[in-house]
Amino acid sequence: MLKAKIESILFVAARPLTVAKLAEICGESKDKVAEAVETVAAEYDSRAAGIRLVRHGDSVQMATAQETAELVREFLKDETTGELTKPSLETLTIVAYRGPLTKAEIEQVRGVNCSLILRNLMMRGLVEAMGEHGNPLTQYRVTMDFLRFLGLSSVEEMPEYETLRSNENVMRVLAEGEKERRGEGAEEEPKAESEKQEAIV
Repeated sequence: MLKAKIESILFVAARPLTVAKLAEICGESKDKVAEAVETVAAEYDSRAAGIRLVRHGDSVQMATAQETAELVREFLKDETTGELTKPSLETLTIVAYRGPLTKAEIEQVRGVNCSLILRNLMMRGLVEAMGEHGNPLTQYRVTMDFLRFLGLSSVEEMPEYETLRSNENVMRVLAEGEKERRGEGAEEEPKAESEKQEAIV
């Protein structure tokens, strides 16, 4: 089960994670996690899998195998140069107007998992992950390349920036998500499904 947890976390992570961080997430000792990481890496290597675990010092990250590098490179070229999909545009808009945001906050607004979308936007150079700065959760914001592409000197110059950034529906959804993460508001009457959907849209 520990191996499965490690694989799942590394699969959705947008950056390398230390063994200590994996141990904290999985609720296990560093020694157990380090041993499990080695086992997972050996299993991938033994079956010539398309996924490998890259280890650099105390950090670990999931990556594609060297043997498939050319195929992956061509695929990513199409993925990072083609038009953005509607879900990607929605996510980029949320980050631009409300960032910096954690992945959990972005997903709270959109209502769906955004791991792969964020990874794609980062590969395109439109979104970047900020350092922790005392916050255990990575935050995301638009990049300088995003601003240069639009000819802006700051995000505040985007159309209706203040109005959209302070949108009541979005702020309510984020506030509800924060309460859920803190375990608060359990006694509150659940909102109607239609109202929730309106807030997400």
